[in-house]
Amino acid sequence: MTAKIKPSRGAPYARILGVGGYRPTRVVPNEEILQHIDSSDEWIRSRSGISTRHWAGPEETVAVMSVEAAGKAIASAGIGPEQIGGVIVATVSHFKQTPAVATEIAHRIGAGRPAAFDVNAGCAGFGYGLTLAKGMVTEGSAEYVLVIGVERLSDLTDLEDRATAFLFGDGAGAVVVGPSEEPGIGPSVWGSEGDKSETIKQTVPWDAYRGRTDVSDIRYPAITQEGQAVFRWAVFEMAKVAQQALEAAGITPADLDVFIPHQANMRIIDSMVKTLKLPEHVTVARDIETTGNTSAASIPLAMERLLATGQAKSGDTALVIGFGAGLVYAATVVTLP
Repeated sequence: MTAKIKPSRGAPYARILGVGGYRPTRVVPNEEILQHIDSSDEWIRSRSGISTRHWAGPEETVAVMSVEAAGKAIASAGIGPEQIGGVIVATVSHFKQTPAVATEIAHRIGAGRPAAFDVNAGCAGFGYGLTLAKGMVTEGSAEYVLVIGVERLSDLTDLEDRATAFLFGDGAGAVVVGPSEEPGIGPSVWGSEGDKSETIKQTVPWDAYRGRTDVSDIRYPAITQEGQAVFRWAVFEMAKVAQQALEAAGITPADLDVFIPHQANMRIIDSMVKTLKLPEHVTVARDIETTGNTSAASIPLAMERLLATGQAKSGDTALVIGFGAGLVYAATVVTLP
């Protein structure tokens, strides 16, 4: 006799119930970056839209920033940390290979014994985590899942690289995903284009230092990119992905209230708005101006700021899309908490 597997009994749908963010206390203006590269404040602003960014101090570790953002998200969701059944951390800047920083964060917030793991999907990491969290809630393996995007990209910034020295910032953003009686997170459109993996990468692998007593000829690993290739890909290909996410959710640009793209570059954001032909009533996140590019943290940080400042409100329909190293991408439509 063949045994029958009992079907999962999760919630009918999932949605974001709360959001929280943490920005390091140190604010770094363009003038400080210009001490290391031959450029100007005007050039940096015109190329990226960035005026300032936050860089973490020694005590503001990936775990510390995550715990701060997580506490706010959990409080916003109106639940207790002991109710968290899953912790997903999207990051490329946790330098300890194992254990996953998610396990440390789960312990520090008092979550008990949740499933806990890290996701390395570059600037699309938060979108990947959101999709996984939705699946956990709807299939019943967890009632509430904490998704964190966190980066200390200042640790991976080459201050002498004129193409990237001004781009990156640090911070953490978190959301709680939980059960819903109606759809709150749409179908995900996600994928990768590995043939373009060299366009954004770490300059040297960590094992380049293995067994060497003299590493003076090896610069510390940093993130580098082919700016023009990334720009073209993001503007043209990611606009198509964003449109696919709208279609998968069964809505049009006119149905949107908010657009929250990965905060990679202001010119990319503005170009995507134009390509998607978003109506004027759609609020567009432009958190990059004062936060910089925080990779996996950028979408939840931008979401938190829009809600905190009243530029967006609970119940708004938002299109979110992340894209970056890999090259990878993830887009979906969500209802804001």
